[in-house]
Amino acid sequence: MFITGYAVMAGAAERLVLGYDSFGNICGRKNTPVKGAPLSGQDMTNKKYVFFLNSCSLEMQSLKISAVSLCVSSCPQEQLNSLEDLQSFARNNGSCLCVYNLNVSSYTLNPKAAELCPALPVPPSKSFPLFNRCVPQNPECYSKYASVLISMVNEMDVFHRILSGILAGRDTVVGLCFLALAFSFILVLAFRFVRTLLVHTLIALVVFGLLFVSGVLWWLYYDYRNDPSTELETEKENVKFLLGYAIFSTIVTVVLLSLILVLRKRLQFAVQLFRIVGKIIGRIPFLLFQPLWTFLILIVFWIFWVAVLLSLGTAGTAQTTSGGQVEYRALSGISYMAWYHFVGLIWTSEFILACQQMTIAGAVVACYFNRNKNSPPPHPVLSSISVLFCYHLGTAVKGSFLITILRIPRIFLFYLYNILKQKENACAKCLFKCCFCWFWCQESCLRYFNQHAYTTTAINGTNFCTSAKDAVFILAKNSAKLASISCFGDFILFLGKVFVVCFTGFGGLMAFNYHRELQAWVVPLLLVGFFAYLMSHSFLSVFEVTADTMFLCFAVDMETNDGSAEKPYFVDQELLTFVSQSNKLTEGQKRRSMRPFRDNEDGTELQPMV
Repeated sequence: MFITGYAVMAGAAERLVLGYDSFGNICGRKNTPVKGAPLSGQDMTNKKYVFFLNSCSLEMQSLKISAVSLCVSSCPQEQLNSLEDLQSFARNNGSCLCVYNLNVSSYTLNPKAAELCPALPVPPSKSFPLFNRCVPQNPECYSKYASVLISMVNEMDVFHRILSGILAGRDTVVGLCFLALAFSFILVLAFRFVRTLLVHTLIALVVFGLLFVSGVLWWLYYDYRNDPSTELETEKENVKFLLGYAIFSTIVTVVLLSLILVLRKRLQFAVQLFRIVGKIIGRIPFLLFQPLWTFLILIVFWIFWVAVLLSLGTAGTAQTTSGGQVEYRALSGISYMAWYHFVGLIWTSEFILACQQMTIAGAVVACYFNRNKNSPPPHPVLSSISVLFCYHLGTAVKGSFLITILRIPRIFLFYLYNILKQKENACAKCLFKCCFCWFWCQESCLRYFNQHAYTTTAINGTNFCTSAKDAVFILAKNSAKLASISCFGDFILFLGKVFVVCFTGFGGLMAFNYHRELQAWVVPLLLVGFFAYLMSHSFLSVFEVTADTMFLCFAVDMETNDGSAEKPYFVDQELLTFVSQSNKLTEGQKRRSMRPFRDNEDGTELQPMV
């Protein structure tokens, strides 16, 4: 809360989005006065563009353009050669190109007009859409203007370049997030009425998406690398990130294609599993709407998080200089606050997802341990939410905090790896890659055990630590049965998440590729991929959590009951038959794989193949 309050009070994201003049006014909005600056505090609602008085001879000092800048309502489309032309342009277009305290009627009369007005002749200019600057169109002036702007952007730190990229593509990012929402919702409805043909179609689309996105990434990397106009540091960073994306996408494609080839024979069991899960969800239809509320909460939180991040990036103090001009000087320690803010993004997002998992687990537990399967308990979702908020918020906080603890070292290792890439230290880079993979595996295992800890909490009502211990005991005792049943179903759901990320990422590649100039667009693309995965995970986790909860309830049911009249099972016949068939298939595969070794131990002679 301290970071949020400080960012809102000290930051001004509008300065980065809209631009500002030399007197402390943000273009395109109404301003408040700055002490010691008589020309500040003006209403610039209709003046949206930044105009430099000497655009043909700009100089940069301390990452700032030293020329006097003004907020104007329009840029001059034609060359202005005299003060009379400036006066005529102001009267005809309502855009004053001289300092604000000089009246239009005094352009040709005031002896100081030459100092308060732009250097003559004023070249024709056009508004640049990204930074709302009036960019001169004269070739000589444009080359000088562009060289100064390129130098300024290249010397900006990575944090501010990333912010510029996010702001430049903010509309595209929002649109892609809604595209990911649409894909996720369609997949949820499809899995609800799953059929064998649907699973085959999903696998085919995922394979096509992976191959296509990998090909597009390699093509874009080749195109950027061989582009002779690549001068900006942001464009060079785009090339580096594209190479990393292309390599990562290729590796993921090869691994997933191999897994699809290995697990293709268990496709029918996955279809049967989703039918049973769909039957449970049919008894609790409001589970399908649970991701919508989670998505809305995540969207509100992400918008709030980005707003605070932008405020942090523009936090600075206004200082008055000679001539009544205003400079904004960045405050020290802002980058450390940004890292702290990033940790808050991970923890809070994981907490929201943990609350959804606990809500679904509570509703499924109430439905499973209900004797009358034809009459489910009333309002199981609302009852699960009320129990969560009254008793088990601490469990969700602890589980999400553990995941955050494992994810932070991964981010830190990734940061160190990028530093070591420039020093050509192969051994250190290999070590960091191994550590990164180790933390990723630990995080995946922790997610799996967290989910079962949430389910055990819903069954027994115990705290997080006790539930985690009980869940580990149950999983250790029934690991062979549970793992063989749910692994392929989880894999199909993971392919669904890959489908959403692939096609959303492809849309982002096409959208961002049209805006290459002055944008670190690969970072917004990474955020889009992250948000797309979270959205797809939020929606498809309904089936994942339902299946995992159902099997853990089955294990607990088998442990506490014996099927007698005194202790009858809660499980229905369809689920019991499915588990028995799956276990028989697994045991048969084990016996077939061990048969050659057993035959050899019994002294059976192995005949050569003819």
